[in-house]
Amino acid sequence: MTTHAQEIQLQIRGTHDSKPAGNDDGDDNTIDDSRDDDGAKSPGRRRDARWWMLVAADMLMLLCGGTVATLLSRLYYNSGGNSKWMTTLTQSGGSPLLFIPLLLTPPSPTGEDSVAPAARKLAAVYAGIGTIVVFDNLMYAYALLYLPVSTFSLVAATQLAFNAVTSRLLNKQRFTALILNSVVVLTFAAALLGVGSSSDGTAAAADVPRSKYAAGFVLTLAASAAFALVLSLYELAFEKVIGARTPRWTLRVQMYSNLVASAVAAAGLLASGEWRTIPAEMAAFKNGRARYVVTLVGTAVAWQAAVLGQVRIIARVSSLFANAAGTVQLPLVPIFAVVLFGDKMTGIKVLAMLMAVWGFLSYVYQHYLDGRRAAAAVRKKAADGECGVCASATAERTASEEV
Repeated sequence: MTTHAQEIQLQIRGTHDSKPAGNDDGDDNTIDDSRDDDGAKSPGRRRDARWWMLVAADMLMLLCGGTVATLLSRLYYNSGGNSKWMTTLTQSGGSPLLFIPLLLTPPSPTGEDSVAPAARKLAAVYAGIGTIVVFDNLMYAYALLYLPVSTFSLVAATQLAFNAVTSRLLNKQRFTALILNSVVVLTFAAALLGVGSSSDGTAAAADVPRSKYAAGFVLTLAASAAFALVLSLYELAFEKVIGARTPRWTLRVQMYSNLVASAVAAAGLLASGEWRTIPAEMAAFKNGRARYVVTLVGTAVAWQAAVLGQVRIIARVSSLFANAAGTVQLPLVPIFAVVLFGDKMTGIKVLAMLMAVWGFLSYVYQHYLDGRRAAAAVRKKAADGECGVCASATAERTASEEV
């Protein structure tokens, strides 16, 4: 009994010592890293209105950046652009811009920014993720050339199903009925689109032969699988290598991995010889050279905004939630594509969009239930006389044991 009391005192003392002075008002500069066994944030801590507002801000960055980047990439092809390696480079080439928010972001008051993992481990993380990112971007570049933007965006929803597998294997993702419903519904939405794509009456982008439609579909699936792996690797890096999820670390990981991807993409642009066609492509671009430059720069900036929002959601919640959040983009891109590029909005696409929204809301509702259940467990244990640290740990164990 005495030993147990001493352990509780040590736990309480450790908790108090780890909190910086003057930070009791909830204005934290760190991304809360308390997690349960499913690799997600511990639902019993900081899942108040402010936490959801921060997640919503990251989602807004992801949705706006992803929508604008996809539409600008389509505009690049529609206006005369044809370099796949240039499109690949724009998806990671805006990473040097992240130096600005990195310099403006204050250090974490908890000192987690001073964590210094082994240089070789960090180099392996940046090189490994960056290499996968560049080939993933290249597959997306070809897929976007071969598919209408609305079809491309909806087929890309399969990345959530792939992410469910990688999250389970790499991040110990916990699955509940609602999460499984979310994954299954989104996967069926993409499958439904694939079945009906041959009869949707929409011509492929830039008058690409119909035979390329199947290639674009396969490339989108492969790129979605690679992207799902990248998201899980980001989460694994925060968990196992870095051991911190502060705003500065999210910027560092994204920036350096994307710098590696940019270097590989630039090497591919030179090795493929596509760089020789850039002057002629720029001269023939619809509405002139200035529009060409603005389109590429805007695409690069938008992609980095989207990825930053997604990496921050990974750090706050999990890779699977970040992927699910990205699917909210699905209803946005096809609507703009119909208005801007003349894509045909068929009944199958409308049904697939509704299923995508349903799947995402199912996932959000699961997190809402987790938060209420864990908070209730903590209050109950506290009322029974158990210390807050032990009550929170009990709530986490209960959540992790659910199927």
